[in-house]
Amino acid sequence: MGLFDRVSRVVRANLNAAVSAAEDPEKILDQALIDMQEDLVQLRQAVASAIASQKRMQQQYNQAQAEANNWQQRAQLALQKGDENLAREALTRRKVQLETATALKAQLDQQTATVDTLKRNLIALEGKISEAKTKKDMLKARASAAKANEQLQNTVGKLGTSTAMGAFERMEEKVLQMEARSQAAAELSGSTLEEQFRQLESGSDVDAELEAMKAQLLSGSTTTHSQLPASTPTTTDAPKDTAVDEELEKLKAQIDQL
Repeated sequence: MGLFDRVSRVVRANLNAAVSAAEDPEKILDQALIDMQEDLVQLRQAVASAIASQKRMQQQYNQAQAEANNWQQRAQLALQKGDENLAREALTRRKVQLETATALKAQLDQQTATVDTLKRNLIALEGKISEAKTKKDMLKARASAAKANEQLQNTVGKLGTSTAMGAFERMEEKVLQMEARSQAAAELSGSTLEEQFRQLESGSDVDAELEAMKAQLLSGSTTTHSQLPASTPTTTDAPKDTAVDEELEKLKAQIDQL
């Protein structure tokens, strides 16, 4: 394949692609209907011209027939008058008119067939145009719906990457972060408060336990003294008091550490 052929094919391919991309269904349909209307006008003119020719041929044929009949009558009149030569001349003229009428009849029949064909084509074209108008409206409606749907889909597709939608997404993320911080602060505040109450309750338990232990120790000490004789206390009392004091000091130290 030569270079010129290849370049020509590339150019034609690009032109076809450009034309296809530039084709608007609505405009193409309108233009196609306009072309059909122009064809209809031309066909009507052709039918009118054919009908006029048919009528003109019909008149010529009728005139030739009338002339032939007229020369026939003249030939008869010449014979009645005894002028045979004049009768022969009249018959010669009659023959010419008959030949003319025969030729006109053939042309008239052909023209009549042409007119009939043109009329059928005209009726068919009018029907096609009527059908095309209906189909054009339907196709234009479908094309408009397709364009609207395409624009909607393109708009929806661009929403995820548009600036406005991005701002909404950022603000939503920021609100979620604010809510999370608020919830965390509430949880921390609530836990501190609960912890304080637990410490107070724990302290109350310790104090109560301490008082109970004191009461128990005092009760135990009274019971011991009541059971012992009135004589001088034994040497074992001092160590018991010292052990109790040490235990009490330990408990106080534990309480102070709480």
